[in-house]
Amino acid sequence: MRRNRPTQEISSGSMADIAFLLLIFFLVTTTIAADKGIAVLLPPKKEQQDEVKLKQRNIFNILINSNDLLLIENKPAELKEVNELVKEFVTNRGKNPKLSESPQKAVVSLKTDRGTGYEIYVQVQDEIKKAYHELRAEFLKISLTAYNSLDRKKPSEKEMITNARKEYPYQVSDAEPTDVAKF
Repeated sequence: MRRNRPTQEISSGSMADIAFLLLIFFLVTTTIAADKGIAVLLPPKKEQQDEVKLKQRNIFNILINSNDLLLIENKPAELKEVNELVKEFVTNRGKNPKLSESPQKAVVSLKTDRGTGYEIYVQVQDEIKKAYHELRAEFLKISLTAYNSLDRKKPSEKEMITNARKEYPYQVSDAEPTDVAKF
């Protein structure tokens, strides 16, 4: 005689709870990679734009076309020239009538085409920043490495940074990109 044995089952009532807990666990412990862009501090949006009058001699024009070629002050140039040309322009102090009147009035204008590569754009920005950092270090009579390692939390070093920034303010204008152009 055969006995009717009950079939063995796995209780699935708590399976949903376990799956939910595993989902929560993985969401909490997993880091989600976020795309990081270029850190640029944008000015606050104003209702009405103030019109700033600049003398043309105080504007240093750098153009990058869609073929990633540089045009500095309407002349073809190489990336390695950007640093020295920016420093020459900023430190002119009115000597050459074609260059800036003073470091405080000097503005570097960086303009691109819509097809300009990000790599060349970032490299040019890095060269401009490097030029300003070198000028500030030279003003403080310290090395570039020493300038870059100054700590803003220390009052004496914060004052050094502030003085160097007053002497050589970082004034770079990112002009609105134009449609693809060739030069």
